[in-house]
Amino acid sequence: MLLHGAFSGASSWGGQVPALVEAGRRVFCPERHGHGHSPDVTEEFHYADMAEETIAYLDEVVGGPADIVGWSDGAVVGVLVALRRPDLIRRLVLIGQYFNSSGRAVGGMLDALGTDEEMKAFFAAEYATESPDGPDHFQVIFDKTMAMIDSEPEIDLGDLSAVTAPTLVMQGDRDEVTLEHSLGVVAAIDGARLCVIPGSHLIPIEAPTAVNAVIAQFLTED
Repeated sequence: MLLHGAFSGASSWGGQVPALVEAGRRVFCPERHGHGHSPDVTEEFHYADMAEETIAYLDEVVGGPADIVGWSDGAVVGVLVALRRPDLIRRLVLIGQYFNSSGRAVGGMLDALGTDEEMKAFFAAEYATESPDGPDHFQVIFDKTMAMIDSEPEIDLGDLSAVTAPTLVMQGDRDEVTLEHSLGVVAAIDGARLCVIPGSHLIPIEAPTAVNAVIAQFLTED
């Protein structure tokens, strides 16, 4: 199951879905509320609510445990699901995400989001092509997302020791998370692995061949 990031939906996984299907996997790409084709249903965005939504999807649609690949915000959701319902996670891949503010890289895409009108316009155009709420609702989504990013997540890395699923932490070498933070995540989760790929926060799009090869190896190895 592929969990997308902020301002995106299932289409962001276009570089991964064909490869996973070709490998014989059944692939799920849920879109959280207020993202992709899913309507906005809450006054605020919180990762905890997104995790509960994902747990319900696993229980009711997938019908049981799955390998989870979370990118950006999707990685936070994946970790919260792993902490709350470890029975639903077989293996866990976390791409390009910090889990508390100490791990957020300075001067990256997130820092630019509040002032870069061109970047905002790009996300708005993508939103308009998919959202049932209409293009005028994007500003609401933008404001709620930025409010969440400014205050969440704040997960103590020590708490990640409760994650029992085999875990792979992946990031670009110019990502939104510091390498030191990712090393801390790997140290906290028993047996976790780290992979750094040349690229930015967008490595699943920039380097799909490399990303897919690493994910495939991790999900199938003993």
